[in-house]
Amino acid sequence: MQIFLVILLILSSIGLIAAVLLQSGRSAGLSGAISGAGEAIFGKKKGMDELFAKLTAVLAGIFLLSSLGLSMITK
Repeated sequence: MQIFLVILLILSSIGLIAAVLLQSGRSAGLSGAISGAGEAIFGKKKGMDELFAKLTAVLAGIFLLSSLGLSMITK
């Protein structure tokens, strides 16, 4: 059980890092100015932002529960 929770914790942390890094920033600075021209031509990819937001919330929940479970088991 402990090994399963450690593996789940590692996978959820890697997935959480990737999901956060793949999200677009709110005020992206120079990259926001460059992508602004791309959005005017190609349109905004709103669906991907919503998907990454939901994925981040799910992975954060899995991370929280697996870390709590691991702390309760190892005591």
